[in-house]
Amino acid sequence: MADTKYKFNPDSLSFDKIRLGFRAVLLRSLAYFVGSLIIAIIYWVIFAIFTDSPKEKALKREIAQLTLQYNLIHREMEDLEKVIDHLQETDDNLYRTIFEAEPVPSTLRDGGTGGVNRYTELEGYNNSSIVIETARRLDKIRRQVYAQSKSFEDLITLAKEKEEMLRCIPAIMPISNKDLTRTASGFGLRIHPIYKIIKFHAGMDFTAPSGTEVYATGNGVISAVLSSKRGLGNHIIVDHGFGYTSVYAHLDNFNVRKGQKVQRGDVIGFVGNTGMSVAPHLHYEIKLNGTNVDPVNYYFNDLTADEYERMIEIASKTGQSFD
Repeated sequence: MADTKYKFNPDSLSFDKIRLGFRAVLLRSLAYFVGSLIIAIIYWVIFAIFTDSPKEKALKREIAQLTLQYNLIHREMEDLEKVIDHLQETDDNLYRTIFEAEPVPSTLRDGGTGGVNRYTELEGYNNSSIVIETARRLDKIRRQVYAQSKSFEDLITLAKEKEEMLRCIPAIMPISNKDLTRTASGFGLRIHPIYKIIKFHAGMDFTAPSGTEVYATGNGVISAVLSSKRGLGNHIIVDHGFGYTSVYAHLDNFNVRKGQKVQRGDVIGFVGNTGMSVAPHLHYEIKLNGTNVDPVNYYFNDLTADEYERMIEIASKTGQSFD
């Protein structure tokens, strides 16, 4: 029971019991209720600030786990970036050097987004920085992997072209030359056999009996089959592609026709003594982009290192050519 309250009555000089009306009781009850509610809210706010609910605890554990996963992803991306950098370095400094190709420009490897902010939808969160940084690194790795895959596709094409090029480059001697005994005259200044003057000799001469087989020294197409009683006499020109052509002169007879495809080692003609020639022999030339080069440097499929040195010595000692 609540304490009874009294009020002093000056008229009767006595204390009268205070009787509250309905409205006063209602207002007082409402005041108690509001006060209690405010106190409850204050307690709830304090509790909410300093104490996590089960749901909040679960969310915080999830955020911590996701943050850990992002950090692990960053470490893995660092390892992946190192692997990509190694591949790029090997690509530019090894593979492309072998195939004589230019390195891939860094602008193509790294790519770019043209200044457009592609991560605006990730901004505004507590962990936006780590999410945006992860997205950027993933995008960069994605661009680098794409650029490297395109580079490897180019290298495959270059390798195929290089393989074809190696088949086409003149790389054997044009006649059978065991023990190098048929090497007669080398490339460079020689005494002309007829004019007896020093004249530039644009190829190599190989002595051999008439009718000796002459071989194509690399894959190619017969670009010319010419008969003449002067100069190179009967001769064949093979276009090997990649800037290379070879010439086989003073032939006795032909074994090919113009436009025919030939492979290295195919018999294309026979040694003779036609044109300006003083004895049966084969005059052999190699041209690279239209300029004569020394054929002695193109027998790498036939000669060992010692044989190569010996052939250079033999060719250099011969003072007179055969044509």
